[in-house]
Amino acid sequence: MTTIIEAIILGIIQGITEWLPISSSGHLVIAQQWLGLEVPVIFDILLHLGSLIVVLFVFRKDILLLCRGILRRESYFLQYAAGLVVATIPIGLVGIFLNDIVKQAFGSLQAVGYGLLFTAAILFLSKYPKTKDKNLSWTSMIGIGALQAIAILPGVSRSGMTISAGLMQGVDREQAGRFSFLLFIPAILGATVVEFRNFSQIGDIPPLLIGVITTMIVGYFSLTWLLKMLKKGNFNAFAWYCLALGSLVLIFG
Repeated sequence: MTTIIEAIILGIIQGITEWLPISSSGHLVIAQQWLGLEVPVIFDILLHLGSLIVVLFVFRKDILLLCRGILRRESYFLQYAAGLVVATIPIGLVGIFLNDIVKQAFGSLQAVGYGLLFTAAILFLSKYPKTKDKNLSWTSMIGIGALQAIAILPGVSRSGMTISAGLMQGVDREQAGRFSFLLFIPAILGATVVEFRNFSQIGDIPPLLIGVITTMIVGYFSLTWLLKMLKKGNFNAFAWYCLALGSLVLIFG
């Protein structure tokens, strides 16, 4: 499996890269191959569960407000919740029907390289929406869900795809970010259910727990920093990093 030191390294990488639009899956594949590790997908999923706890904590007020609105049957919150469900469907279908192809991609540095270049292109495009500061609509939520489905591939950033999809449709930056991170919740829960049958592959528990805790601590600071950057409108600056890393992976990978 992994040693405690390796688990900490992977936890730090997951904590930083899950929220920044630079692909946590791509960085984990690069790190695992660099360290010579053979880590089952379920380990990556459990690191993502650590990131899920961070989302639940940072957006706890939004989640409580959403739950309260649903219980009161308020139309805005019912539509918002329905939008989260609909936007999750594409990645769910990809995860179910293309699971074997996705797993093969996780063993390919070339796939990671192309994924990072694709992420860079989308981040660049997010700077040029036709209109700005629009509210979320059914069209924008479906568009966000469609790009999230592509982010199941290594090297393609989930936060990069979902937030950029909103920005490219002119959605207000804070609304796009909030919807993206709330959309992370059903996506990770669904991935966990799909991989539940592989829980026997976990191996040693202590390194896993330390990796998850590391992910949570680092992820909290990473997410709060990204939210500040998103407010300032500097989100697409990460495109240059993805372009450089993707090119290096393809050249030397």
